[in-house]
Amino acid sequence: MVETGERTSDAKIVVEHLDFHYGSVQALFDVCVEMAPRKVTAFIGPSGCGKSTFLRTLNRMNDIIPGTRVQGRVLIDGHDIYSNGTDVVALRRSVGMVFQKSNPFPKSIFENVVYGPRIHGEKNSARLREIAEQSLQRAGLWAEVKDRLDQNALSLSGGQQQRLCIARALAVGPEILLMDEPASALDPRSTARIEDLIGELREDYTIVIVTHNMQQAARVSDFTAFFYEGHLVEFGETQQIFTMPKKKQTEDYITGRFG
Repeated sequence: MVETGERTSDAKIVVEHLDFHYGSVQALFDVCVEMAPRKVTAFIGPSGCGKSTFLRTLNRMNDIIPGTRVQGRVLIDGHDIYSNGTDVVALRRSVGMVFQKSNPFPKSIFENVVYGPRIHGEKNSARLREIAEQSLQRAGLWAEVKDRLDQNALSLSGGQQQRLCIARALAVGPEILLMDEPASALDPRSTARIEDLIGELREDYTIVIVTHNMQQAARVSDFTAFFYEGHLVEFGETQQIFTMPKKKQTEDYITGRFG
């Protein structure tokens, strides 16, 4: 395992002996895992098992919750993101996040996409237009909205709003994209579009997705992590996890015996 800031692994993300507490309640126990670059890793497990909490440790989103405490290390490109002096704003620019419920701002479609670049100091209008088009293209939304960029984002359908939120996350140039149940509130057609989009984005981004839908995990991911009661029970290539799990607990969950 990595003991210094030097790269000794090809993994994009290396997690070492991670414990996490909400006050006096421990939510994660000694989690160790490595996630490969430009691959999709899915977190599965029953509700309350810690998978969303773990996802949020990867860009320190849990920091905003009073009384939380982290032990262990999370290294991205060899840098411990919990070390003193870490620029959390820069971290969250590099590690974008898409939430379960689409959350567009009550602004125009265009202003939603360029919000992040503006915050980070981009003022050139031509460059902002370029960023907006590129991000919407990558999110598979450009063709649907290119003629109405000045319309309120809240006028979009649920599936379109979620793709807009993906475009907004991409606009600041992340290397990692975290997705917390990104399709759970969508209809089957919109869900399929999000899954197709994940497949396209994996060519350029390291993607980590939390999902309750095991079929979705099997369809979109390269690797799967099974969590139960705050423990990482098993991690491996998705095909192996779903066809030849090594742990009986994983097999029982996959086959529907509990969860």
